[in-house]
Amino acid sequence: MLGRTNAGKSTLLNRLIGQKVAITSRKPQTTRFSINAVYEEERGQIVFTDTPGVFEKSPDLLAKKVGLKPKETLKEGVNVAVYVVDHTRYRDVEENRTLGMVRKLDVPKILVFNKWDIKKPSFYEELRFMEEEFDTTLFISALKGHNLNLLLEEVFKYLPEVSSKLVDTSQMVTPLLNVDSKLYIEEIIREKAFHSLGQELPYTLTVTASEITERENGTLYIRADIVTNEERYKKMIIGSDGKKIKQIGLTARKELETARNQKVYIELKVVVNRHWMETF
Repeated sequence: MLGRTNAGKSTLLNRLIGQKVAITSRKPQTTRFSINAVYEEERGQIVFTDTPGVFEKSPDLLAKKVGLKPKETLKEGVNVAVYVVDHTRYRDVEENRTLGMVRKLDVPKILVFNKWDIKKPSFYEELRFMEEEFDTTLFISALKGHNLNLLLEEVFKYLPEVSSKLVDTSQMVTPLLNVDSKLYIEEIIREKAFHSLGQELPYTLTVTASEITERENGTLYIRADIVTNEERYKKMIIGSDGKKIKQIGLTARKELETARNQKVYIELKVVVNRHWMETF
């Protein structure tokens, strides 16, 4: 799945899989790496890959590295390309770059106009020319789940038939192929940090879990660092009287308790590391 930033790819993946596998926010660069997840039913299996959104500029090292991920993923080989377009946003350089990537693919291509439940603003008339270049065009709402059955039908139609399962899901705890428990926990905390901080903080933070252990009483204990590259951001993340970091920990704990069906305790600390993006 390809698309510009905030086109709704991660929301779409979560809806298709039926559970949360990718973090979401309204900010660009939320998805920093490709996420592979397995959808399975009586018709067969689909391995969906959610790629980071294509954005116009790379203002820092992190953005440059994230910007390479979609191209790297395409080199790994795909059977079907799903191009997700947000019709409520004006076509710009990001859209043109994404379309350029899709044009180079010699596979069946599905054009998906997302957020179709939103009527205004709409730039569909300026975007509809793309329909001629795709095998199928669909109009969906990932957020509300509209027409996702049609998308699955089209994907299955273009996938090759194989004699056995691609992935043995019987031993899998989650549908994720390339995200372990540690990374999943780190991503949930990072998502909650984005939601809690709003527009106050640039994308200069990451999360590193240093301890994930299950205590004798069944509680999952998590110790994690929220890492930022500037000392001045540390106070913003902590907040007045520690309110921000408490809010981040609380919302992350609630989601993890629901997902894991067990009691969770999270201890968070803010760490300044000016060079963390170099090792991303």
